[in-house]
Amino acid sequence: MSVMDKLKQMLKGHEDQAGKGIDKAGDFVDDKTQGKYSSQVDTAQEKLKEQLGGTDAGTERRDQPPQ
Repeated sequence: MSVMDKLKQMLKGHEDQAGKGIDKAGDFVDDKTQGKYSSQVDTAQEKLKEQLGGTDAGTERRDQPPQ
């Protein structure tokens, strides 16, 4: 079992909290680097949220059909 699989299993049911943590970590990095790498940080945040199943504002989760 890969590390990512273990993380997904641990975070199951807490995707929103994980997404908030990812956002907070990205904001911290942006602050420390004075926004120099903000586009790379944003890309990393999006990819992590996709991998962990977190939701992002304006996007729908893949495992839930639209209502």
